Amino acid sequence: MSQNTALDAAADAENTAVFTYGVITAFTAGDVRNTVAEYIAAHRVRRDQLNEALLAAGQPERTPAAGYTLPIEVTDEASSAKAALAAENDCEHAYRALLEQAESSPVRRIAVDGLTDCALRSSYWRGIAGQKPLTVAFPGQ
Repeated sequence: MSQNTALDAAADAENTAVFTYGVITAFTAGDVRNTVAEYIAAHRVRRDQLNEALLAAGQPERTPAAGYTLPIEVTDEASSAKAALAAENDCEHAYRALLEQAESSPVRRIAVDGLTDCALRSSYWRGIAGQKPLTVAFPGQ
C-alpha cells in the first residue's frame, strides 16, 4: 500500500462516516443529536483535508458514492450508536493505515489527528451503546 492508496481509503472511510451520520440523525434526539451534528461536521473537515492532501500529491479527490450500505440496520437510538461506532472504527483503521504509509509530516499529522479524533468519538459511542471498556489500547487495530 502506498501513501496515496491510504489517503484514498481514509477519504472513502470519511465519506462513509458522513453518510452514516446523516442516516442516524433521524434516529437521535436531544444531546445525542447535537453530538451527531458536531461529529458529522468534524468528518467533513477531515474528508476535505484528505482530499487536499490527495490533490497536493497530484491525485484526484475522492467523491462520495451515491449511497452506502450500513453494516447495521438503523431503527432506533441504540442501533444508531452501533452504526456510528462501526463508522468510527472503519475510520480508525484507515487512519492507522495512513499513519503507517505516511511519507511526509503533514500527512502524518492528518493521520495522527484523525486517529485520535476517531478514538475519542468511538469512546462516546461505546458509552451510548453501553459497551465496556469505553476505550481501547490501540485504536485502529
